[in-house]
Amino acid sequence: MALIITDECINCDVCEPECPNRAISQGEEIYEINPDLCTECVGHYDTPQCVEVCPVSCIITDPGRVENHEQLMEKYRFLTAGANQAPRG
Repeated sequence: MALIITDECINCDVCEPECPNRAISQGEEIYEINPDLCTECVGHYDTPQCVEVCPVSCIITDPGRVENHEQLMEKYRFLTAGANQAPRG
């Protein structure tokens, strides 16, 4: 599953820099998570880093975006496919 940030978000700014996929950004009122970029940190860490640092526990799994571990790993592979390649000259 991708994660979502609930309206209990206090805009403390600690989650955004923790996201290795840059899936978190400031929305109109609270921070938001782009579900197409969220892998729940699968491939990077054992646990979602945004959840670890959130002081109000407002980051939860999105029941509308069910993804299993393998799907999240596939998304991670897709997102990082070009990251380890040297730039072309």
